[in-house]
Amino acid sequence: MSFLIYGVTGYTGGLVAERAKELGMSPVLAGRNAEKTRALAERLGFPWRAFPLDDRAALDLALAEVDVVLHIAGPFSATSKPMADACLRTKTHYLDITGEIAVFEALAARDAEARDAGVMLLPGCGFDVVPSDCLAAHMKRRLPDAVALDLAIMGLGKTSRGTAKTAIEGLAHGRLARRGGRIVNLPQPLEKRFRFPDGERQGIAVSWGDVSTAWHSTGIPDITVFFEATGPLRRLAYMNPLLRWILSTAPGQAYLKRQVDKRPPGPSEEDRKRGYAELLGVARNQEGVEKRSLLRTPEGYTLTAMTTLEIVRRLGEGAARAGFQTPSRLFGADFILEFDGCTRTDLD
Repeated sequence: MSFLIYGVTGYTGGLVAERAKELGMSPVLAGRNAEKTRALAERLGFPWRAFPLDDRAALDLALAEVDVVLHIAGPFSATSKPMADACLRTKTHYLDITGEIAVFEALAARDAEARDAGVMLLPGCGFDVVPSDCLAAHMKRRLPDAVALDLAIMGLGKTSRGTAKTAIEGLAHGRLARRGGRIVNLPQPLEKRFRFPDGERQGIAVSWGDVSTAWHSTGIPDITVFFEATGPLRRLAYMNPLLRWILSTAPGQAYLKRQVDKRPPGPSEEDRKRGYAELLGVARNQEGVEKRSLLRTPEGYTLTAMTTLEIVRRLGEGAARAGFQTPSRLFGADFILEFDGCTRTDLD
């Protein structure tokens, strides 16, 4: 199956392209910056294209040559729609690595359109949201009548510039969770303690992709995602409303993103080798019965390079299904266990 990776000059895109070379795959590399894209492609021995997403003719021409696009250029709030539009025009399957709730929901709303076109829309093919989506599906399997699901994600390390900028753009959106099947903005920061095998940890609610995808995968009406309540995350959650508004304006956003650009592109190779994540799923039914399961994975960017390319490989074997999909709906709850370093334990 032929595929194109768009966004290879970013931190994650470069990791995915490098792993594709290691696996003997032959993608077309693409991005906006011709010089950087060409340099990477020539080093890896891959064909390449350079075009912005607002160049409809160039975009359609590039996608017409492949079966699948792996879209890695964020922020997806700006880039997902033009890429998905082109995929529907050219009958090209769409994959991305977004963790943005609004992007998942926008693509889900195009399910019928994609089915009619015979195109699959599968966002969230990386750490956002393959492990957590598979865990959500496992919790639904363990407790079929669950009415509430908490996903506590711990151990996240350093972020790339792109991930940090996406988080900055989320300042204006508050704390999103799902209640009664609907996405709502929590009026106040929500903190909760979770029982891990090595002790209790404090979590704080965040706007994470599973608020969207876990519902599409499981139908559980109440879903909340928590990160470990570190000092910086807690300060962000309790930020003065006026300061939050200022930092959500265009000048505020530009200032914060300039600060991000002063940071390293992302975690070092040593950081990735040492890193790992732990995800705790807690499902409850109406009677108060609770089930807990723990999923441990490699560091997030490392896992993203693994899961994205395995999904591409499976599409080459005929796994594509037209319409909007989630990882667990397409591959099942145990998909995540097929990757080195991923283990799952039912705690009760």
